[in-house]
Amino acid sequence: FPVTIGVCDGLQNEAVHLNVEQRVEFAERLVKSGLTRIEAGAFVSPKWVPQMADSAELLTQLITKKPSLKRPVRWSALVLNVHGYEQAKTVGVKDVAIFGAVSETFSQKNINSSIKESFERFQHVVDLAKKDKIKVRGYVSTVFGCPYEGKISVKKAMKIIERFFDLGVYELSIGDTIGVATPKQVAELLKELK
Repeated sequence: FPVTIGVCDGLQNEAVHLNVEQRVEFAERLVKSGLTRIEAGAFVSPKWVPQMADSAELLTQLITKKPSLKRPVRWSALVLNVHGYEQAKTVGVKDVAIFGAVSETFSQKNINSSIKESFERFQHVVDLAKKDKIKVRGYVSTVFGCPYEGKISVKKAMKIIERFFDLGVYELSIGDTIGVATPKQVAELLKELK
């Protein structure tokens, strides 16, 4: 199964903030539906994403409830830097995700750093995760288009995708962040990826 991000990414832009108990219930319903890979939290600045401020408490509850669930679940969390990684590790997360963009402007506005700076942070996270035997998944956004820079070329996207794999991520989610990809663009990118 792919990773389900509804408990994390799906809630971060909602005006109504769900408390930890409501998010635990949401996550448990996802497990009951058959999902076994769930990104439940994000260790990011609560100033920028207040909906994720209680991710440590949420993941602690989910990880400790493991015996009561009918199937094994891989709980994961989004981290953007070493501080977030250490928080995730402290609560027992064994699978983290890093998030970057193809568009420089989107990177600046979304994670408050340049693409170069983001990869420097990611390298530190990946180095620690390898030492700690924690898996690292990657997300790359604005692969086909950016709300600030417009259409993204396959060549530009491939440079960033290759950098993620050079870091050592075991899996990479390729995002059509603003929903502008055409079948031709997707086919071109997939051809390059193969």
